[in-house]
Amino acid sequence: MKSNFFSSSSILKKFLVFNLIIFLFLGIWTYLYLSATKPNLIKNRSNQHTKIINNTTDHINRLNIEFTKENATEFLLSTRFLFQNLDRVQLYDLNSNLLADTDTLDLAQDIFVISQDVQETSIDASEENVDATESAKKKESLTFSTDNYVKTYVEKNINEKLIISETINNNFYVMTINLVKSSNQNKGYIVVSEIANDILIAVEERKNFILRTVFLVALVILIFSVFLNKYILKPIRALVLYTKAIKEKDEKIDKHEKYFLRKDEIGQLSRSLNEMTEDLYKRIDIAETFSSDLAHEIRNPLTSLKGASEVLENTSDSEKRKKLIKVISHDVERIERLITDYSQMLKDEASLSRAKMTKIDLSSVVNSVVEDFNSDLLNSKKNIKININNSNLNGSKLNVLGVESKLEQIVANLLDNAVSFSPSNSKISVLCNIKKKDAQLIIEDEGPGFNEKNIDKIFNRFYSNRPEKFGEHSGLGLNIVKNIIELHGGSILASNQTGNKKGARIEVLLPIYK
Repeated sequence: MKSNFFSSSSILKKFLVFNLIIFLFLGIWTYLYLSATKPNLIKNRSNQHTKIINNTTDHINRLNIEFTKENATEFLLSTRFLFQNLDRVQLYDLNSNLLADTDTLDLAQDIFVISQDVQETSIDASEENVDATESAKKKESLTFSTDNYVKTYVEKNINEKLIISETINNNFYVMTINLVKSSNQNKGYIVVSEIANDILIAVEERKNFILRTVFLVALVILIFSVFLNKYILKPIRALVLYTKAIKEKDEKIDKHEKYFLRKDEIGQLSRSLNEMTEDLYKRIDIAETFSSDLAHEIRNPLTSLKGASEVLENTSDSEKRKKLIKVISHDVERIERLITDYSQMLKDEASLSRAKMTKIDLSSVVNSVVEDFNSDLLNSKKNIKININNSNLNGSKLNVLGVESKLEQIVANLLDNAVSFSPSNSKISVLCNIKKKDAQLIIEDEGPGFNEKNIDKIFNRFYSNRPEKFGEHSGLGLNIVKNIIELHGGSILASNQTGNKKGARIEVLLPIYK
């Protein structure tokens, strides 16, 4: 089921599911991280307490302090520098009785001073005692009692330190209780407690930071998902439906011309699909019209062939029979030529569509073909010379993207057509040049030129204007040339020469490949 979901779901669904899985992992990790943050901070704070406890224990053992109320109080008064960074330090005896407390050191010191100088301040002493008592009560209300924690520690007989963290009077306290030993004998207990609201603040800050980060990431993913769906997935879906409609021959094809204007990959894909579709329809139309034209062209010699055969059957005149046999032979050759040329044209188109186009120097191809033609024309009776003019190139190459054999076929067909119309002792000029961004090939002969009012008619299939050689040409030569040129992204134009010159002029333009 999982594999089916990922194989059939859209990219957006896969993207959202993937991000949901990532968020689940991040959520679990965040929960575990936040759960461990507070205990780690408490442990670090307790380790600081442990250092103070060890130092205090060393001082107690070094000074041999007895765990009595007076000695413990005096010790705390004399070692106050040890507890400057702490809120409260308490000493208890083995019976869990409080001996000394840093919260009451000031009070104890005042009382102690007053008792020594009672005669000089007899009246004010009572007032100071009252103030001290009130201050002690007020301070006691702001603090908390650690007696129960010490009793719990004693009852459980814990040999290691006890760490306690609780919220009391809207303050978060961290307490550390440990034994005070001297010569491996227990002397009492020491309690270090501290208001650690900064731990809660640190945890809250980290929590808020993570939540803000998660929110921002979710917002970015949401924005990216909207962008992905609107600008990528939706156009791709439209293009898929477009190709599907073409495949199913659906007349209601959604227009996707709005994607043509985009200059990104989606626009390129849309234009490419549209060009491929148009080219496909064009090929289908060409094949359809070509088949009908071929059937029409074959029908004429077949009709002639049928009529000649019927007459041949009913005549006994030898001369007429010879003429009829000659007509039949001519029609058969014409049909064979049409079928052969048509078959060759289909093969050429198929091979061209499969062939890989490469970078080719058109001037080199022209030179090679002209050289072959000049060699053949040396032995002909017409004495025609083909001249090449590449002077405008200044030695540079005329590179185009194409199939070399097909470019040779273009030049050969055009030269063959020019030779067939050229009179004896004439010249054919071939010019290679650069015209704007195209490679230009011009072939001019000294023949009669074109008699058609619409010269573009010569590129139509099966068109041939050779009255004296009727039936000897299929009329596909120039049409094949035009198709090959268009498949190379170029164009061909036929015209008569102007001015004092007489003859036909063929201009071929092919995109220059850099």
